[in-house]
Amino acid sequence: MSTIDLHQVRVTDSLFGGYIQLLAEKVLPYQWQVLSDQLPGNAKTYCVENFRIAAGQKQGGHGGAIFQDTDLYKWLEAVAYCIAAGYRDELEPLADQVVELLAAAQCEDGYLNTYITIEHPDRRWANLTEGHELYGAGHLIEAAVAYYQATGKRALLDVGIRFADLIDRVFGEEEGKCHGYPGHQEIELALVRLYRVTQEKRYLSLARYFISERGKAPNYLMQERARNHPFPFEIFPEFMEYDELYAQTHQPPVHQTTAEGHAVRALYMYSAMAELAIYSEDDALRNACRKLYENIVERRMYITGGVGSSGKLERFTTDYDLPNDTMYCESCASVALMMFGQRMAELTGEATYYDTVERALMNTVLAGISAGGDRYFYVNPLEVWPANCLASTSMSHVKPVRQPWFPCACCPPNIARTLASVGQYIYSVQSGAVCGNQFISSTFRHAFGNADFALELKSSYMRDGCVTLKATLSGDARIRLKVRVPGYMQHASFTLNGRRDQPEKEQGYTCWTLENAGTYTIDIRAEVRPVFVAANLHVRADAGKAAVSKGPFVYCFEETDNGANLANLPIRTDAPLTETAPLEQLPGELPTLETDGERIVQSIEQTESLYGQAAFKTEKQRLKAIPYFQWCNRKPGEMTVFLPVSR
Repeated sequence: MSTIDLHQVRVTDSLFGGYIQLLAEKVLPYQWQVLSDQLPGNAKTYCVENFRIAAGQKQGGHGGAIFQDTDLYKWLEAVAYCIAAGYRDELEPLADQVVELLAAAQCEDGYLNTYITIEHPDRRWANLTEGHELYGAGHLIEAAVAYYQATGKRALLDVGIRFADLIDRVFGEEEGKCHGYPGHQEIELALVRLYRVTQEKRYLSLARYFISERGKAPNYLMQERARNHPFPFEIFPEFMEYDELYAQTHQPPVHQTTAEGHAVRALYMYSAMAELAIYSEDDALRNACRKLYENIVERRMYITGGVGSSGKLERFTTDYDLPNDTMYCESCASVALMMFGQRMAELTGEATYYDTVERALMNTVLAGISAGGDRYFYVNPLEVWPANCLASTSMSHVKPVRQPWFPCACCPPNIARTLASVGQYIYSVQSGAVCGNQFISSTFRHAFGNADFALELKSSYMRDGCVTLKATLSGDARIRLKVRVPGYMQHASFTLNGRRDQPEKEQGYTCWTLENAGTYTIDIRAEVRPVFVAANLHVRADAGKAAVSKGPFVYCFEETDNGANLANLPIRTDAPLTETAPLEQLPGELPTLETDGERIVQSIEQTESLYGQAAFKTEKQRLKAIPYFQWCNRKPGEMTVFLPVSR
């Protein structure tokens, strides 16, 4: 199974098509203003300015985070995807100017990193643990490939190739080369992607080296830290507690069975491992990926597809440690989880991995951006009490409202590139087959030899449980159409050209074989009902609590609909969940949910005391829930996903 060319897809869905239009018309122009320091009232980022200084077009020192070159790279990648979606005239002229700037900032030997070039030109590769040089190179290469595929222009691709070739000369097992590897994984993914475009096997070998070298003794990153300490080239004070688990160097990746350390770094690495397992047909690597995936989704993932439960160092902790209020769940981590799930589907051919892709996309990733496109969440909690989100406390990382930008702004452009490229998560192709992985309204075209295949997908499953696929085959071919029908679509029935059908099942897909030229109309009818959801008993934070969901969307309760002190609203899981009209000011045309609950109005006899003899009294209250990703788009206030269950 392989990803598709985004030129082949047009997203017509009211939710995701709306986001792509919003990205092209508002989000990317807004982000450019921020990155180029042209947005009035916003703190200076220095991002574009750093490239101008590195290119010799301006004098000055480096400003901002050392890794924020990648903010511009991810922005450019998102631009490429929007160009592929048809927004060429609006975005390409500015993007071409950015490409010229990056080429001017690149050193003669191919090196490109504004922080090192400006501040420490003699310290290349001296701090792989913290320096993010290889991480930055990875995002540059990914942007270069995306822009080449969207426009056919090679200028940025050549920049990426020159940098990749330099890295290949510097790193490797051979004598005289550096035997290090990235502190923050990402380049491994980029090198595989560069291989796909160039067919240069050196890039695939280099990606494999970076994975296989990790975890060997002696530990390169730990030795490097010992060399650098107390040299002032140390960058992050919080890395005083840096350890092998955090860095995923506690053992070779092929032997790892539990998700450890920094969530984004881990998931980027696991995604690359899955891709390398495809190309190398490495069963050990394949099995490691499966075990790591299962550990995440069965023990370390939130109901919303969030991962990385520790507010300290943005990391995985232990099985079932899933607090709702102090959690981290970085937006980038859910993007990375989508990437891992997609690659596991490519590796195995199994549809079930797209369940996790869908969960992360429909909840945490969408929650990371406001309905207007100009405000963002870095951290995605399941419970927020704004009054205790205080600076210089254990809650300082949780923001009760989306922010216009961040000093560490990896998430806004990462969300942008993900939503702009959502087509790659809707469809994939195999030899003689097209796979439909998400019910997001769209069109898709693909050529199988001399035969052209066109598909129109219309989805209204969240309203009426219906999906229609209209496939047109021109020419002689035998095409398999494979569709993932999620488990939440209960009692699904199928018709083919108006006649009831019983399609085959294969690796979690529902399958049809199209053998003759013509048009085939497939109708799927199912029940998609709202349900109460509880967590495993081992998840202590959710003991005695329940959430509500419909389809892939988790719902939440906001103060603006239910009043303050949401923790005192027990929910009745034996009460019906009623669907009501969507909120017009929120995207998606998704129903709201209502149910009967209670409000605790008294808990102790001496109501003015902090503690006292238990004396509970409750009143009936109608509770209202909206899709989690929509929260905090109206009035700021409390929010929770899980409520205590009334017994």
